[in-house]
This record gives sequence, structure tokens and C-alpha cells, in this order.
Amino acid sequence: MFNWEGVSEFVSVAETESFTTAGNRLGISTAQVSRQIGALESRLGIKLFYRTTRKVSITDTGQIYYNHCRQVLDGLAEAERAITDLHQTPKGRLNLTAPVTFGEKRIAPLVNEFVARYPELEVNLTLSNQMLDLVAECYDLAIRLGELEDSTMMAKRLSSRTHYVCASPDYLAAHGVPYALSELDQHNCLQGTLDYWRFEEKSKPRHIRVKGNLRCNSGWSLVDAALKGIGIVQLPDYYVQAELEAGRLVPVLDNYRAPDDGIWAIYPHNRHLSPKVRLLLEHLSEGLETTEDLMPKTIGETK
Repeated sequence: MFNWEGVSEFVSVAETESFTTAGNRLGISTAQVSRQIGALESRLGIKLFYRTTRKVSITDTGQIYYNHCRQVLDGLAEAERAITDLHQTPKGRLNLTAPVTFGEKRIAPLVNEFVARYPELEVNLTLSNQMLDLVAECYDLAIRLGELEDSTMMAKRLSSRTHYVCASPDYLAAHGVPYALSELDQHNCLQGTLDYWRFEEKSKPRHIRVKGNLRCNSGWSLVDAALKGIGIVQLPDYYVQAELEAGRLVPVLDNYRAPDDGIWAIYPHNRHLSPKVRLLLEHLSEGLETTEDLMPKTIGETK
């Protein structure tokens, strides 16, 4: 069993460079601090501090020992806070942001459930497609889709999203069903903000440039165009899920479907998440996974 005697006194002296100040911080006498440090040095067989009548400074060996002791004490404090949090009801203000469409369709309903469960919370949900600065604008959490940029933020993968290529039965009856990526040149491809679509062929990612007579930065407008038989569209599941289930849109090129994107929660780098943020992360993760289980799959596909 590890002997903890003298460790707190040692860390306090190392940080204050004073036996007297360390004693005041710990609520014990300077003499007791000195005795504990002396006993610790004897037990370790090393000198931890240089002492003069005017100054106390840590030795090189003492610095190494301090770095380890500080981590251990921080870990103990973290463990105590985590246990305390289990008995606390989330309250206060919680700020989060999410992309507009995904936020409306998936995140907002889950946040509403969370608020109903914890009415002492005051939640501010901002839906925006801009990459807001979490630290400067005081956000606790942000939802991001797809590949994450390098960042100093912490990230937790909550779920995933699937991109479907689909068209209406009337369009496919009139123009034929594409079975290879090269056949997209023969079709009217309804475009969003990008001029290429993402696929995977022989386990390798492929970006196929597409063309068509309609471009729009609204996914819902593209869904409407596809339903009207204007062309083929590639969109995330939350735009087309209901239409696929009802048969109003038909998936094509499923053999070339790209791997699912990540749905992420990012938050400022912090060793200890508050109870409200931690519980919200758990709630979002559970809710999004449940939603994902309901999404349509290719016939014969298992998850």
C-alpha cells in the first residue's frame, strides 16, 4: 500500500516555494509541514528542496516527483467530483449549436426531451451552418457532421449518417436505372453546394463530378425536385428517409455507397465535464443511435 504521508505537504511547498505559506494553505503549522517533508525525503532517499533562510527551491529530482504527484492529486480530485456529480441535478444555462437541417430534424427533438426531463436547465440551442467559435461565444457543445478539422477541441462520436443516391420511380422508368458510376453522365443530377458526389469503389473512395440542370443549397428543395421526377439526387438520410420508406424515392447505386459519415459532439478541452454536458452527451448518443436503427437499409443488408 502506498504511503501518502507528506505528499500534499510536498506539493503545496513546491507550488508556493514556502513552508509557511504551504502550512497556511493546508491549515497546519510550518513545523508540521517541515516534519512531513523531512520524513518524505528520508523515505524516498532523495533531497526534494534546497533550503536557505531566504528561499525554498525545488531540486531537479523533486520537480520530476512533483509532476507525478500533481497528476495523482488531480486524478483524485477528478474522481471525487465525478462521484459528487452523480447526486447532482443538472441546472443552470447550457449553450449548444448544431447545423440547421440536422438540428431541426434530429437534435432539437432530443434537446426538448432533455429539457422536459431536467426543467431546472435553461438551454440555448442555436441552429447555424457556420462554424461558430465555441470558446469566444461561450458554447458548451457543438454538433458537427462529416470529417472533423484538426482542432484543440475534444470530440465524441455520437452516431453516423448515410448518404443515399435516389430518384423517383417515374424518373427511373423514363430514363433508366444507373448500375455503374460511369452511367451518371447519362442522367440529370440535382446538385447542392458541391459539384461532385461521394462513392466507394473497390474499397477506395471516389469523387464523381456530376452535372444537371438544377442546383440549390437547400436539401429540401432538391428532395422536392427529385419527387417531381426532375433528376437523381444524393442526400443524407435525414432528408430522404421518409420518402425511401414510402417508396416515393428509390435508392440506386447502393453497391457504391460511401462509408457513413460521423456525427460528432465537440466541446472545449476540459478535464472535467459538468453533469449537464455529460448527461446531454449521453442522451444525444442514445437518441441518435435509436434513430439510426430505424433508417432504411439496402435489401439484404445487416447492421
